[in-house]
Amino acid sequence: MRETTIDKRKALGRGLSALIPGAHSSITPLRRDFFQCAIEDVHPSVDNPRRSFDGARLQELADSIRTQGLVQPLVVRARPESEGGGFTLIAGERRWRAAQLAGQKNIPVVVKETSAAQSFELALVENLQREDLNPIEEAEAFERLLSEFKYTQEEVAKRVGKERATISNALRLLKLPISVRHQVASGELPMGHARALLALESSSAIEAGALRVIAKQWSARQTEQWIRQTQQGPSRTTAPTQSAAVRDLQNRLERALGTKVRLEQKDKQRGAIVIDYHSLDQLDTLLGKLLRS
Repeated sequence: MRETTIDKRKALGRGLSALIPGAHSSITPLRRDFFQCAIEDVHPSVDNPRRSFDGARLQELADSIRTQGLVQPLVVRARPESEGGGFTLIAGERRWRAAQLAGQKNIPVVVKETSAAQSFELALVENLQREDLNPIEEAEAFERLLSEFKYTQEEVAKRVGKERATISNALRLLKLPISVRHQVASGELPMGHARALLALESSSAIEAGALRVIAKQWSARQTEQWIRQTQQGPSRTTAPTQSAAVRDLQNRLERALGTKVRLEQKDKQRGAIVIDYHSLDQLDTLLGKLLRS
């Protein structure tokens, strides 16, 4: 006969402290810390901060589990009977998915009695420690701790073991257009480059900038330089100031020729004389003066 949820929780006992901080135990060290649970009794959490799973790496883990078994237990909490009973994953969904691929019938679990907020926090911390979250998943998880669970940025930083500035910078990524978020999540666009693009302000400019950065494979510094140039607009060339001697010569030529004359200096030795004319008759007159022998 299949064990009930209550029987399984009794079988687990109170020996969680060796694996999970904060779980107290008065049982002897000989008590087992986990038990084998039917894999179909374990369900993924809709609150898992991790959304994407690399198929190739998942298959590699499945091959390892098929050979060596699942060594590290999954962390779960009891699932209400109203939802079908069994257990909901707190940490270890990647291992659970790989175990399914490996054809495992039973998997080791430890049960932790937590609230929804605590479960989400545990899942977030585990993924952060394993560096399993992409930057957008991480930012969305921080945002949820702030908005749904009413933590401050300082509290989030302390709970996940990061600097407050790290939390703030991560949250800025959520201001990006959806298409650019996908590029960050997939690794096409580095997180630092994406934050720099926020200076462009409009969604269309940020999207166009992201495509440009990816195509040209710019460094973060090159990206920032391009953004500054874009914000400043087209560069304007300022004409060099003419000396008094040049202005005097220009005026004398204009009086002699009867039209506008410009002296354009390329450097100290070279330059050009530009003579304006407004009709063919005026050109003939000018040529007569210039070619007079």
